Amino acid sequence: CSSLAGIMLLEVFLVLGTVIIYFLLSKKKEETLPFKEGWWGKGQKPDTEEDTTVWPFKVETTEEELSDLFRRLDQARFTEPLENSCFHYGTNSVYLRKVVSYWKNQFNWKKQVEVLNKYPQFKTKIQGIDIHFVHVKPPRLPEGQSAKPLLMVHGWPGSFYEFYKIIPLLTDPASHGLSDEHIFEVICPSIPGYGFSEAPHKKDFNSVSAASVFYELMLRLGFNEFYAQGGDWGWLICTNLAQIAPNHMKGLHLNLASVTKMGFTHLLSILLGSYLPGLFGFQDEDVRRMFPFWKKGLCRMLLESGYAHIQATKPDTVGCGLNDSPVGLAAYILEKFSTWTDLEFRNLEDGGLERKFNLDDLLTNIMIYWVSRCIVSSMRFYKENLQKGIGTQKHERLTVQVPTGIASFPNEVMHTPQAWAQKKYTNIVSFHFMPRGGHFAALEEPELLAKDILQFVGKVEKEQLWRKK
Repeated sequence: CSSLAGIMLLEVFLVLGTVIIYFLLSKKKEETLPFKEGWWGKGQKPDTEEDTTVWPFKVETTEEELSDLFRRLDQARFTEPLENSCFHYGTNSVYLRKVVSYWKNQFNWKKQVEVLNKYPQFKTKIQGIDIHFVHVKPPRLPEGQSAKPLLMVHGWPGSFYEFYKIIPLLTDPASHGLSDEHIFEVICPSIPGYGFSEAPHKKDFNSVSAASVFYELMLRLGFNEFYAQGGDWGWLICTNLAQIAPNHMKGLHLNLASVTKMGFTHLLSILLGSYLPGLFGFQDEDVRRMFPFWKKGLCRMLLESGYAHIQATKPDTVGCGLNDSPVGLAAYILEKFSTWTDLEFRNLEDGGLERKFNLDDLLTNIMIYWVSRCIVSSMRFYKENLQKGIGTQKHERLTVQVPTGIASFPNEVMHTPQAWAQKKYTNIVSFHFMPRGGHFAALEEPELLAKDILQFVGKVEKEQLWRKK
């Protein structure tokens, strides 16, 4: 009888053990996101192997391109703004006239093309489309030191040009008064459908597709281990890349960390967080940035997300107008550079645009959209990512195990507290409330962002955190 009980007990343990092992293994399996092998070129995928050549690329312009632009600028039709409306109705056309006047009479696109070409640029074909990227190596390396590969991904309505001010701080920190303990070689690709990367010719190119393309790019360039950094769509693409290749990404640094899957505790913290912040892990700064939530969360989201609704449903309709009118394109993009840099800028007739940026930088970004005719394809990315609904994608259910650093800028439209981010990014090694700055951090506050990236990588390297998986 006792031997029978022993056998039964053994069977119970075996069953329990099998169940536990199954859950452990299936959990481990669930932690990575499948690499998305797509074909985004025109027509049928050819049977031949893809050409993996990387070739140099330079931005070029022609007199024909410029004369067409000037003709359109000359023929612009402006609408009078409402009195005292500032930027509350969108880009104020009194200021827009000044921008167009500068564009026609002072802005020098040929000179800006030289600025764009000061960093080496390349193209390579991945999954059927040409991918454009900037690749900058350090001008000098202290003896015994090697450069750390860093992938930096932009968003909408930005471009690879957003990183031009931060690149030298990362590739040559010592010359800019920063610690040279860690030096990077920086790879800034254009998201397919943005700038000089070819647009996908097929539907369903989303953030996971972009992450898969960029993973392939990094491997093609010979980087088996690398860091990644992003804000805006770069946040989601780099997050997906960390989910696809956790053993290849040493660290993930974000200047925006949005949480798309909200649970009961999130909702409870929205209702009670201002009264019981400690209970939900909120710090004083979280409370200051988030509450009252109806005003700083809900109303703000409704006021500032109209563009996203259009782009997530019918991007081509409004895109047609923007692709045909440089002034329309400028109005649409400049509004975001105003409001997303500081919501208070809505109260200014010039949208505060020249407080943090100069017109040459703003117009260079707009010209990248204009000459590459990419505004429609850039807007389609919203539809591809959002058309199935928020919270429905596999990557939204999965956590990120890779060591993560978050630089939380105070003027970001929506604030994500560390307590929320922690549920998604389970290995946050650095979370900092930045002293100033908004959405376009790399362009607006390059030094603040560079310092945060450097200290984050310092932590990861010192403690060899990526090896402790």
